[in-house]
Amino acid sequence: MSDTTTGTAGRRVFIDKQSPKAYHALVQASEAVRATAADAGLDRNLVELINLRVSQINGCAFCLDVHTKAALRAGETTQRLGVLPAWRDTELFTPRERAALALAEATTDIANATAQEDAYEDARQVMTEDEISAVIWVALTINAFNRVSIMSKHPVRRLPRQ
Repeated sequence: MSDTTTGTAGRRVFIDKQSPKAYHALVQASEAVRATAADAGLDRNLVELINLRVSQINGCAFCLDVHTKAALRAGETTQRLGVLPAWRDTELFTPRERAALALAEATTDIANATAQEDAYEDARQVMTEDEISAVIWVALTINAFNRVSIMSKHPVRRLPRQ
C-alpha cells in the first residue's frame, strides 16, 4: 500500500512518494531554476514572493506554509507578506518586484493572453531577458510543486505557539 492521507476528498496518493524518480527529477529541476535565478540576479526575497504569489493563486496550503517560512528566513517583512495578494494596491513593492509578480501571475494563468502581453511589456521596462526568463522558470516550477502538493493533499502541520 502506498503512503496516503485521508481528508474531506478521501484518500490521496502522495505522488512524490509513490513516484520518487519523477519527484526527484522535479527537485533537480527546481535546484537548476534556483541557480538560474541567482545567476540572473534575482534575490531570495523576490524568488519567495513569486513562490508565494503563485501558491496563493493556486490555493496550495502546503506550499504557502513552506514558502512563508522561507520568505521570513530570507528577511521578508510580515507587512509585505500580508498584503501580497493585493500587491497592485500598495506602494510596498518596487517596479521590478511588481513586474516579476505580474509575470508570475501571467505564467500561472496561461489562458489570459492579454495579461501575458501586458506583463511582458512591463517586465521589459525594468528587467533583463535573463531576469524575465528566470522569473518565468521560478513560476513554472512552483506551479508544478503546487500541483504535486494539491493532488497529494499534503498536510500542513500545526506549529507550537510561539
